[in-house]
Amino acid sequence: MSKAKTDEKSEVSVEEKLKALYELQQIDSKIDKIKIVRGELPLEVRDLEDEVAGLETRLNNFTTEIDHLEEMINEKKNTIKDAQAAIKKYESQQGKVRNNREYDSITKEVEFQNLEIQLSEKRIKEFKAQIASKKEIIENSTGAFEERKKDLLHKREELDEIIAETQKEEEGLLKKSKVSEAKIEARLLNAYKRVRSNARNGLAVVPVQRDACGGCFNKIPPQRQLDIRMHKKVIVCEHCGRILVDGEILTGEKVAEKA
Repeated sequence: MSKAKTDEKSEVSVEEKLKALYELQQIDSKIDKIKIVRGELPLEVRDLEDEVAGLETRLNNFTTEIDHLEEMINEKKNTIKDAQAAIKKYESQQGKVRNNREYDSITKEVEFQNLEIQLSEKRIKEFKAQIASKKEIIENSTGAFEERKKDLLHKREELDEIIAETQKEEEGLLKKSKVSEAKIEARLLNAYKRVRSNARNGLAVVPVQRDACGGCFNKIPPQRQLDIRMHKKVIVCEHCGRILVDGEILTGEKVAEKA
């Protein structure tokens, strides 16, 4: 910020600062009300989006695993075919052996190929059982996935409808909020934002109502109330730390200063 702008802000009276703060609070409170109207919908939509994405990833993973298992089944089927072809070849050679050693060697090869077939058939059964299990999970998960997608679509439509109704108003209020912020010096604005972020209802600037703080409702001594109405300095509640203002400050009325 340039020195000229800093000097300009420093020349603003306390009363003008308080007016700007109170105006900012009223604008921000209206924005808060719009967000309350939306309620938990944005969070619900975000949670549903995460859930749907998670379910979709899970389904895709199971589908990929099934594809891999089917590839493994085809590999084992090919292994069986190769083993059967090898057995036929070895069996045809058994009638042409010249000695017991060659016969025993071919017999062992046949036994080995038979073991390969048995092992491959066992693996195929295991893979098929895994596929059946994963398909059952997919079937159950697909139902949940479709239901959550419907819920997400419904919530999105509901949120879009509310946003459409309030967006223009909110955009206008946000612009007004920025204009009001520009009138307030950085130190005071930071204090306002700090108190506002810690307050459950978002109120950082409150009027005195029925001799009490409009935020925490603790009583304010008469002399302190008079100081607040004089608009000569920024006064905060001793109990909650909120900035206190005279409720009539925006009307231009002001209590005459005592002699």
